[in-house]
Amino acid sequence: MKKFMTVLLALAMVLSLAACGGGNNAGSQDGAAFTTVEEGKLHMSTNAAFPPYEMTTDDGGFEGIDVEVAEAIAKKLGLELVVDDMGFDAALTAVQTGQTDIAMAGITVTDDRLEVMDFSDSYATGVQVVIVKEDSPAVQSIDDLASAAMIGTQKATTGYIYCSAPVEEGGYGEDHVTAFDTGALAVMALVNGQVDAVVIDNEPAKAYVAENPGLKILDTEFAVEDYAIGFAKGNTALKDAVNAAMAELKADGTFQKIVDKYITAE
Repeated sequence: MKKFMTVLLALAMVLSLAACGGGNNAGSQDGAAFTTVEEGKLHMSTNAAFPPYEMTTDDGGFEGIDVEVAEAIAKKLGLELVVDDMGFDAALTAVQTGQTDIAMAGITVTDDRLEVMDFSDSYATGVQVVIVKEDSPAVQSIDDLASAAMIGTQKATTGYIYCSAPVEEGGYGEDHVTAFDTGALAVMALVNGQVDAVVIDNEPAKAYVAENPGLKILDTEFAVEDYAIGFAKGNTALKDAVNAAMAELKADGTFQKIVDKYITAE
């Protein structure tokens, strides 16, 4: 009986290890194995309304810096990229809960986010700016935001976090901020006079201003921050593999070529 129980325990351990090894296994830079939520694929959660980092194409596909970088990373890992488009807040939640492998959506590293997810090495620098109407009577400088009737932002972004923080913490308070599902909706609210200014990342801001005559970007930067790729907390093996792949893409010039395709030198 004792021998029989030993065999059963050994079998149980084998089955347990097999169950834990679900998904795709591949070697990371240090030889450790990682898994993905779907075998042979790398799922990326994003909010494809953030040009030039991620946006939809006319045929329903996806393009942008983050999309092409993620495709290049997936290729180096021997995987196929799958883009899962959703709201920005949902994109962060999806990777935290293991529904996706990575999150890329112009995501910046904050103390609050570090408590619930891990991040790759930074791959780009983002600048938060302020969009206003050219003839705005309320806002013509960053200092005017403190007295602005309403500031528009995208939900869950750092622009919203900065602006909605209490005044004693350097923000303007939640009563002076309206959050929208996308940056485009925030800008449309500005055009329609529902808000007096929009705080958003510089590159999307330039695209929105180009599409909407009568808007401008204030000269002074609102904030400067680093973009990184998000992972589920503790997913070190995949994070290390992605960091190694990104380092190779930067070293061989692939990363810069992708950036130059979408952001031209001024």
